[in-house]
Amino acid sequence: MAAKLSGGGGGRYAVRQNADINVTPFVDVLLVLLIIFMVAVPMATTALPIDLPQASKEVARQEPVFIAIQTSGALFLAGRPTSLETLANDLSARFAASGQAGPRGDQRVMISAQADVPYEAFMGVLNQVHVDGWTRIGIINEDLH
Repeated sequence: MAAKLSGGGGGRYAVRQNADINVTPFVDVLLVLLIIFMVAVPMATTALPIDLPQASKEVARQEPVFIAIQTSGALFLAGRPTSLETLANDLSARFAASGQAGPRGDQRVMISAQADVPYEAFMGVLNQVHVDGWTRIGIINEDLH
């Protein structure tokens, strides 16, 4: 008994090609990888001890001080006129008057400008406030209703 393994036309002993993909080995490999990751991930997580401060019931709310820049270049600090040269002293005095004296890095300053203020004037105020030590600076845009 001999079998015809290649060549010619069909016949009784022709080898037909199997076009189906055998997914069994693929599923086996995936299940093994799943088990490996399920075992490895809990060992990879580490806990770091952190000393967190205790929560207090009182929240110290800091109100920002507002600086307004008009089109003419005039500066207003909390509604009162000021200048770029005296802005740092006026800001410090305003924070002290409102009971928020402390490090300048913790104090909030908000700057608003009218729509047609030159960019140089706005950036001059922003840079001066930052150079003087205030780092928590916000920019206010107009309300869109």
